[in-house]
Amino acid sequence: MSPLNRKGSILIKPSLVALITSTLIVFYIFSTSRLILLHPQQTWIHNLDSSPKLRDFVVDHHNKPKQDEDTHLLLANTSTTLPLPEPFPITNAHDHHHLPKPKLQLGSSREKKVEMKKEIFHDKDVFNEEYKEMNRSLKIYVYPHKKNEPFANILLAIDDEPSGNYASESYFKKSLFKSHFITKDPKEADLFYLPFSITNMRNDKRVGVGGIQDFVKEYIVEISEKYPYWNRSGGADHFYVACHSIGRSAMEKAIHVKLNAIQVVCSSSYFLSGYLPHKDASIPQIWPRKGPSPTNAPSQRKKLAFFAGAMNSRVRENLVETWSNDSEITVHRGRMKTPYSEALLDSKYCIHAKGFEINTARIGDAIYYGCVPVILSDHYDLPYADILNWESFVVIVSSLDIPKLKQILQAIEYHHYVKLQNNVMQVKKHFQWNSFSKDFDIFHMVMYELWIRRSHLRHIY
Repeated sequence: MSPLNRKGSILIKPSLVALITSTLIVFYIFSTSRLILLHPQQTWIHNLDSSPKLRDFVVDHHNKPKQDEDTHLLLANTSTTLPLPEPFPITNAHDHHHLPKPKLQLGSSREKKVEMKKEIFHDKDVFNEEYKEMNRSLKIYVYPHKKNEPFANILLAIDDEPSGNYASESYFKKSLFKSHFITKDPKEADLFYLPFSITNMRNDKRVGVGGIQDFVKEYIVEISEKYPYWNRSGGADHFYVACHSIGRSAMEKAIHVKLNAIQVVCSSSYFLSGYLPHKDASIPQIWPRKGPSPTNAPSQRKKLAFFAGAMNSRVRENLVETWSNDSEITVHRGRMKTPYSEALLDSKYCIHAKGFEINTARIGDAIYYGCVPVILSDHYDLPYADILNWESFVVIVSSLDIPKLKQILQAIEYHHYVKLQNNVMQVKKHFQWNSFSKDFDIFHMVMYELWIRRSHLRHIY
């Protein structure tokens, strides 16, 4: 070979190496980016303790209905503009909770208007169709217990009318036990209900706050030994309901329940350990009330906004410190001397700010009295987020924007406020418990949330 040819071959080899290297780098970036962006629809099932009776399973959770692509965040009115969003600065993760994520139509770097989406449902036709199918075919198996058992008060429905701030837990159990969804044949069951009551355990001196974790662990061990249903799925087709905030730590000694079972909870923060929104669900925390709800027309509501509550969070403290001397935004520390209901009826907007835990009690209060909720608690799962377009009947404001709250509310044009208030009146039935459950009330809406979360299991042999 001539020196020229040898020189040419020397020049060619580095080029080939560079080409191959570049190709491999591009392939690696493409592959890893797909792994990062891909949203998995499978959850690995963990074994109960290390029992040899159990097998590992993979769960395919039923997809939620697709939300509309044009859902927008209501900050003020249709004349409001927003710049391109910047990364949200999280200074204290405990205070930042999840709300339905607004989807802004940003086709370029230019600012675009943010408009209120007026429809209450993400897709009413899809919801109605699936609701009928759920009502017809969903079957729930409840682990059987007798009235003479030592802990019947924790495992069976109470005969009395539920009361108190955590009544949703008891109302759900009572409604389920009376419903057509119950099946005595576990072979036809879509889901299995774990009937323990977190609230009743807390109030039972034999258990108490310190014994809840052990009670849950022992209960799961018992049913896994007595029945085959937990073992065959690792608990992925099981669910429980907990409204008291102590429920956030109730599964710490039964980690397989937290990771695998569907948790239907009132405190549905993304920052609570173990809450997974695609698997778990939020249930409204509703104070029991009887009879038709009183309401005032929009024109009769004189106050701009109202809040009253204990000072048990930084968000509430900031809210009261900022607006305590304002004539249009009324805020109170703790209990009021005048009736709470009068303030709700007299206000256009009623403020929901997180307390010790995140929950929806004040949202339920506002809706009951026809007051448009203003939600300051960030990053948590609102009830029925798969079904309802919350931006059509509430105002969502970042807790960082508390100093701008009055400006934001005053910027909402009156006809937009009237539309919000009318929508509040329309969704009221979805936030109501009934002694005998009715279509589209809380019980049926939560059943629909369970319906779309039911699991399709594949055995791994």
